[in-house]
Amino acid sequence: MPRTARASVGDYCYHVINRGNGRAEVFHAEGDYQAFIRLFREASARMPMRLLAYCLMPNHFHLALWPYHNGDLSRWMQWLLTAHVRRYHRWHESSGHVWQGRFKAFPIEQDAHLLTVLRYIELNPVRVHLVARAEDWRWSSARAWRESVRDPLVEAGPVARPEVWHEWVNGAMEETDIQRIRQSVNRGAPFGTDAWTAVTAERLGLDASLRPIGRPQKLVET
Repeated sequence: MPRTARASVGDYCYHVINRGNGRAEVFHAEGDYQAFIRLFREASARMPMRLLAYCLMPNHFHLALWPYHNGDLSRWMQWLLTAHVRRYHRWHESSGHVWQGRFKAFPIEQDAHLLTVLRYIELNPVRVHLVARAEDWRWSSARAWRESVRDPLVEAGPVARPEVWHEWVNGAMEETDIQRIRQSVNRGAPFGTDAWTAVTAERLGLDASLRPIGRPQKLVET
């Protein structure tokens, strides 16, 4: 089966996700979460990267990244995941695959669509009933937008968040938005208005991500 095309062009915003191999748990305890977040800092010290949102779940993660230059996304993620696997095996005295394979990513239009993706990322632990409110999950950027907490890892990004960010994040998302994001995850398709999506897919060589392939694909929950 051919690989899904994946863009790595600078100055686009991207939603990035990877999942534990065989959907296995990767973050077993507090130390695992903390170690992965430390790697964000190390990766960005080697190659500057704008982190707009993140959420670490027991068996997968979501990131929203805004790279500066062409190729930065792939290089930053490659270093992050390679370093994590090496340290994971050393800490847990294990071997074999930790992640299911290549990370998945799709570009996002820098307008309300970006805010929808940031909301989707930070709402993840609420959707699966791990916490009642997004900002209660310790391993997420949602905590960065509380007045009493400022996470230096997280940047505001090109689109301003509403002043009532947490109220909006914790509200129910439209099912159509959820399904469109999941489709973009599964196919690497740009997420935005129809016009922007078509232009971006052509520019980044993602035309195939917009074409139907055989039977309707089952959308993996993320």
